Amino acid sequence: MDAIPKLFQWLLVIGTLMSIWLAYVSGIIQPSSCSAFHEVILVSPLYFLMSFACYSLAVLGYRVATFNDCKDASDELQEQIKEAQEDLEKKGFKYSSDWKDIKTS
Repeated sequence: MDAIPKLFQWLLVIGTLMSIWLAYVSGIIQPSSCSAFHEVILVSPLYFLMSFACYSLAVLGYRVATFNDCKDASDELQEQIKEAQEDLEKKGFKYSSDWKDIKTS
């Protein structure tokens, strides 16, 4: 299944589960066991949706909490910003902070 993109894998699984659920709800599938779980099966898509939302929030929180800081890349970027500012000043660019100083003088 590695050749199939992840989106299509998810859509295949969700489509299959929804087809089975719709067949059960519409009465095409008749359960052979007792229907003690009939109410649970009816709201199962809602349970799956809430579970997926909780899982997504947990993964998002984990990824934010363990996000790597790239100190070297940050220092390099700050140096490039300073170089760009110096280059622009040599070409005559005036920053907004410079204009405030001129207005107050």
